[in-house]
Amino acid sequence: MAGFENRRGQDPHVPGGYPPEHGQYAPSGEPGQYARYAPPGDPGQYGQPPAYDDAPGHTRAFTMGEPAQLADPYAHGGDNVATYRAGQAAAPPVGPRLHWKQLLSGILLRPGRTFWQMRDHTVWRPALTVTFVYGLLAVFGFDAARKDILDATLSASVPWVVTTAIAVTLCGLTLGAVTNTLARQLGGDGAWAPTIGLSLLITSLTDAPRLLFALFLGGGNSFVQLLGWLTWLACAALMTSMVSKSHDLPWHKALGASSLQLVALLMLFKLPLI
Repeated sequence: MAGFENRRGQDPHVPGGYPPEHGQYAPSGEPGQYARYAPPGDPGQYGQPPAYDDAPGHTRAFTMGEPAQLADPYAHGGDNVATYRAGQAAAPPVGPRLHWKQLLSGILLRPGRTFWQMRDHTVWRPALTVTFVYGLLAVFGFDAARKDILDATLSASVPWVVTTAIAVTLCGLTLGAVTNTLARQLGGDGAWAPTIGLSLLITSLTDAPRLLFALFLGGGNSFVQLLGWLTWLACAALMTSMVSKSHDLPWHKALGASSLQLVALLMLFKLPLI
């Protein structure tokens, strides 16, 4: 009958009777699946998405049970691509928190592994304690200041020494914060608290040998000055390693982030002795 005849040019297997335009999808006959329509002579095959399926304004169609790498094109991105997922917890720390004895010895003997393990742990208690004790002794490393303190009365010298220790601690906190800020601007992703705490420990521990000899030989002694330069180079190496491990930066960027703190330490504690 005429009512059941297809109109000229219509496809009875396509909704509406009209074939889809080139590149569109049409039912393939199986539930939940679609195949791309291609006119005669088109080199494409059914079931293959067009080349522009990821271009703006187009959407890729997937079926049930498709591989995960096709269902989520961002799941297997490059090594430097981080995909945010709502509700996902932060990555766990690299290792357990080290005891303060292991931390202090590890900075000098096993710096790389120690910095990597402590990159997600705060070290405020040992950092502030060591820096404050270092500040109490730092004033005696300067010949003029030591003479003034020893000649003054006990009631006058104690506040002077304590004030110097507080100033040294605050200076270390400020320089550590500057180093962390520069590291983040250079592409680092480390936390601020571990970076500042470890920088305090590095500064105090590396200058301890110079300070120890300066207490007995004086800050102007040639051996003390040479030791001061060597300990400053050791501080630069450890600081660069720490920033590199804590912020996942190459060494040249880590050195750049630490440069301002290293120059400040050189001017405050090394150059005045020369």
